[in-house]
Amino acid sequence: MRYYQLREEGTPRLAVQTTDGLYDLTAAKPRLRTLEDLFTAASIADSSIDRISERLLDGADVLPSELLDAERDDGDGAVATPISSGEVWAAGVTYRISEEARKEESSMEDMYIDVYESDRPEVFFKATPNRTVGPDDRVGIRADSEWDVPEPELGVVLSDEEIVGYTIGNDMSSRSIEGRNPLYLPQAKVYDRCCAIGPCVRSADSLADPHDLEMWMTISRDGEVLYDDSTNTSKMVRSVEELVDCYTNHNAVPDVSVLLTGTSLVPDDDFTLREGDLVEIGIEDIGTLSNTVVEV
Repeated sequence: MRYYQLREEGTPRLAVQTTDGLYDLTAAKPRLRTLEDLFTAASIADSSIDRISERLLDGADVLPSELLDAERDDGDGAVATPISSGEVWAAGVTYRISEEARKEESSMEDMYIDVYESDRPEVFFKATPNRTVGPDDRVGIRADSEWDVPEPELGVVLSDEEIVGYTIGNDMSSRSIEGRNPLYLPQAKVYDRCCAIGPCVRSADSLADPHDLEMWMTISRDGEVLYDDSTNTSKMVRSVEELVDCYTNHNAVPDVSVLLTGTSLVPDDDFTLREGDLVEIGIEDIGTLSNTVVEV
């Protein structure tokens, strides 16, 4: 099952997409307005989010599937960020190409191969909700950066430190800032509009294997495709469970959070994002996350 947060004036609505169609869960249970509400209900009932949803489908309104691609009168898309609370964290150097790319940008390249081969992964804070955007919103590149790239990643959604679903993440990164000195990593990673997630959350129970998913990214400028490549999450050197354990152990983890698992799609060194570019990231069995670029 795929869960979407729908935009509505003042009161968000929660929708679920099954093989039979798109359903308005809020219509069936008005107190279920967000995915976080559903996580709470599942925890209280000692059940899964899919089982809770299945019980509500008979009383839920059927929505047109075209709604997921629609625009509202204010120009925003009908689909909002699927997770509206908690934090976003990220893991780095989990794919060989990521290790190679960060070596290329850095004057201290040996540290990246050490992380790639180490027992301890790199896990770092990425974003708060007010720094995170959803589908069809604008992701940011820093005005004080000369080299900026998107980083497409599988996102793990956690509720009470348990894996409940998966989403798509864009870990925007200033390679020029981090490349000057690895201690600048927070400035390269954490800023306004530095992260995008969406367009939905695929429940963990309905996803067969997060370690075998096709992932792709295209970057377009003025209608011309400048980057188009794909990979598979099977190339990740670490498991989802290993990364989650490193994130949650000895940490005060919010009730709801997202952990991005690293990137394996890196544009060539002579490429940098510009304002107005379109970044589209797709992951098999989840969907496609689309965002335009704005300077912040």
